Amino acid sequence: MKRGGSMQRQTTRTAGGGFLGGRDIALDLGTANTLVYVRGEGVVLDHPSVVAVNSLDGTVLAVGADAKRMIGRTPGHIQAISPLEDGVIADFEVCEKMLRYFVQQVHSRRWAKPRMVICVPSGVTGVERRAVQEAAEQAGARAPAYIIEEPMAAAIGAGLPIAEPTGNMIVDIGGGTTEVAVISLGGVVASQSIRIGGNELDNAIVQYLKKEHGAAVGIRMAEQIKIHLGSANPLEQEVRAEVNCSDLVTGMPRSVAFSTREIREAIEEPVTS
Repeated sequence: MKRGGSMQRQTTRTAGGGFLGGRDIALDLGTANTLVYVRGEGVVLDHPSVVAVNSLDGTVLAVGADAKRMIGRTPGHIQAISPLEDGVIADFEVCEKMLRYFVQQVHSRRWAKPRMVICVPSGVTGVERRAVQEAAEQAGARAPAYIIEEPMAAAIGAGLPIAEPTGNMIVDIGGGTTEVAVISLGGVVASQSIRIGGNELDNAIVQYLKKEHGAAVGIRMAEQIKIHLGSANPLEQEVRAEVNCSDLVTGMPRSVAFSTREIREAIEEPVTS
């Protein structure tokens, strides 16, 4: 998976990294992960798109990997929020705070606003596109923030000859959306975006283990199971694994064993849809 995988890298170059004067920033605002690219430096930041917020006063407590580690482990007044759902902004205020944090990590000049281009799914509406643009500008980007469709950005990043009169197909599987597009002569000829991605597979695994084994596993554990044991087609050698979980009836800790065949069955519906 592109963004749905959770053996995530947390990469942030520090103030001594030499890119603080960078004026051009590209941002891949994903449902699962957000990446920031600075021209001349490459990808300088790769964090989960998660924000830990104190619900009593709205204070941001953590962003990125630190916030993701809090999921399922926080008291009632602290919420670990993913401000994007299915590739679009679900919580504008939290998304703006997250973007502001990421921009400040790579651009510390107070009086110089960076130019910014942001990726969005090809199927977003005009309202959703404008929400992303406004969030970026509120977070410190120079107006106007530029919007590019994710398949086009992926094709450019992969080095495909997008300007030539030949068709190039891109399949971009993220945490919240899957994009398929054909690109030719510098434009998207045809595209399809479905709001199913890695997160859907994680939820399917959680529900399967609840139903078939009476076991409660967290979304982070389900993500690990997907990465290490998930497959779309039968394997030459099926393997079994065992993980720690909670019993749905007693609530007591226990372990649950399952096979790669079962995980394939669990994710079959979102994979084939």
